[in-house]
Amino acid sequence: MNKKKSLAENAKFVSILASLISILVGLLLGFILLLILKPSDALGGMQAMLGTGFSSLDKFGKVMYQAAPLMLCGLSVGFAFKTGLFNIGASGQYTMGAFFALIGAIVLQLPWWACLLLSLLGGAIWGVFPGLFKALFNVNEVITSIMFNWIAMFLVNLLIANIPVMLASAWGASNSDRTAALASANPGAIIPKGGLDAVFGNSSWVNISVFITIVVAVIMWFVLEKTTFGYELKACGLNKDASAYAGINAKRNIVTSMIIAGALSGLGGGTYYLAGTIQYVLEKSILGMGFNGIPVALLASSNPIGTIFSALFISYIQVGGAAMQPSFSSESTNIIISVIIYLAAFALLIRGSIQKLLSRKKAKEAES
Repeated sequence: MNKKKSLAENAKFVSILASLISILVGLLLGFILLLILKPSDALGGMQAMLGTGFSSLDKFGKVMYQAAPLMLCGLSVGFAFKTGLFNIGASGQYTMGAFFALIGAIVLQLPWWACLLLSLLGGAIWGVFPGLFKALFNVNEVITSIMFNWIAMFLVNLLIANIPVMLASAWGASNSDRTAALASANPGAIIPKGGLDAVFGNSSWVNISVFITIVVAVIMWFVLEKTTFGYELKACGLNKDASAYAGINAKRNIVTSMIIAGALSGLGGGTYYLAGTIQYVLEKSILGMGFNGIPVALLASSNPIGTIFSALFISYIQVGGAAMQPSFSSESTNIIISVIIYLAAFALLIRGSIQKLLSRKKAKEAES
């Protein structure tokens, strides 16, 4: 007869509770900041943040649109976490995936699904380098991946600026600081809406990418939890030396893990820029989407299924934050959103505290 697990031993319950507490703490501190910045509009600002996402079908469509790349970057970071690696290079992999997708769309005139496959390839290539340095030379993947974030940004900017057909100016637009609009350059490269635009009030944002990412999340969960390959990857993450003693090729698994993580981030870049609503701008700062994948993964405790919900929540907060203007400046709303998002990342710390409290309670009950 199986003994019923205590709450402290129920990992799923503790993880969900920790995530909910983290969200509530983040929202509370966000509200306190609103009170400090502008007391008279604080309540209205918080209502806008929490209510805008459901205020119309179009807004909810935007939530889903932004959730797709967030989900993939969260899966990338979470997958690496599960295998004992910290993939802080998701931004570079995301940027390279976006570049490969846009090359396929604008230069090669490929259909959307082929461009998405190219984005997978671009991210995977950029994930190889931190994996190889870690496996062969034991160089910390955090250092390598941070460096490759900057390399990816400057390299992509350089390449796009020197491929005239990639620029909007080559397709009749006046600006040359961004890529061509896909509606002009290659409408077939835009991810189809699949009738969702009609369902979501003729939304210009929503497309099938969110469902593609949910399928990817389920596949990642299956790989990690139900396959020998996933077990070996997690074993290397828990104890590389013990797994090597058991006959598992730790070096190969490190490289493979980073390739998969990079491919996921790269796919995120593809889904974002192939939606046809955003053009890649030649920026001088690293794209933030990859970094936002870190709190998504932490909030979900690196669980691929949990990542679906944490990405939707963070996307919802971001859409609501935009609605707080003009009562609050864009800088103020960015600070509020950042506080909420990054306090949500404390879920891992809170989870440990909850487990300790529940374990103490169980011990006291056993003594009495």
